[in-house]
Amino acid sequence: MSLRSEKNEAGRSCEFHDNIAILRQIPFFSALPLEVVKIFAYLCSREVFKQGQSLFRQDEDDGRGYFIISGQAELLRTDNGQERVMGTYAEGSFFGSLALLSPMPRLYSLRVVTSNLICLTMHRTKFLKAVEQFPEIMPKIIRAVVDRINMWEKQLFSDPLQKEEPCRQQIGISLI
Repeated sequence: MSLRSEKNEAGRSCEFHDNIAILRQIPFFSALPLEVVKIFAYLCSREVFKQGQSLFRQDEDDGRGYFIISGQAELLRTDNGQERVMGTYAEGSFFGSLALLSPMPRLYSLRVVTSNLICLTMHRTKFLKAVEQFPEIMPKIIRAVVDRINMWEKQLFSDPLQKEEPCRQQIGISLI
């Protein structure tokens, strides 16, 4: 991923401009006016997570969205005391858009597997305060969520390994 970096007087990359560039790449934010994206970029924070640390845990509501700038994490689900790795997320991954919109417990845990993981994060309270100031952006945000659900469901149809009965039972999520 290449981000437009501007240098400040000390020669370091201007984090605010990097945050704008990141947000403009994320479909959840990309259709929003630049003025609004700048506000979200200002409201974001960068966090460094160490290997073995959890970004969030199953059944907790952390109310945050995450974009992985660097590093890798594994998605874990624990059922009946059995922990299973469900997948991995790496640089360029964005998740937590629904957590920004409404309280909801996480269905999974996300744990860092590299030495460090750097994320751009935003908390629901900040996100919703900004949305209150620009209510006209909500239809665009909803459209981005709907598009992502539709894309996910299309992938279920196209993946021959997903033709098993338990996966077919997931089809129809876009009907909600």
